[in-house]
Amino acid sequence: MARNENGLHSVMKQLRQPAIREWFARFSRVAAAAVGSYWAFIAAGALVLIWAAAGPIFHFSDTWQLVINTTSSIVTFLMVFLIQSTQNRDTKAIHLKLDELIRAVEGARNDLVLLEDMSEEGLDDLASQFAQLRDRTCKARERKLARGSAAPESRDEFGRSVQAGNVGVTEK
Repeated sequence: MARNENGLHSVMKQLRQPAIREWFARFSRVAAAAVGSYWAFIAAGALVLIWAAAGPIFHFSDTWQLVINTTSSIVTFLMVFLIQSTQNRDTKAIHLKLDELIRAVEGARNDLVLLEDMSEEGLDDLASQFAQLRDRTCKARERKLARGSAAPESRDEFGRSVQAGNVGVTEK
């Protein structure tokens, strides 16, 4: 038993090596890009058509059905881990970019930098705060427009509000 535990420990230690982690990260990015391409879709569709065309040759046997079932199960199982790996990396990169923007903007609430670690209840409270802020901003804009103290709003080709050099997203 001790020998198996040492063997498993050795394997886990090797998996934590930077070279293996970097290889897997590179592999998962390339593989995810490849299987996400239209060529991969065409190839998968062609394989299904070939499999379907082979049905009469194999008399639509259980083995014929087992081929597609087993293949799709194995591919799906492996793709879950591959996609999760690339999703984790992309999410981490996006968080770091947003953290840098929050940190760099004067007046930004720096406590939002670690937002992804907040509880669901905390996220709900924050969403409520932002909804109230959005409502107050909209009401203030409406009051200014009603008094005629604000310039009429113009929009760019994407429907964003453009006023005095500021671009903000508003609803159409």
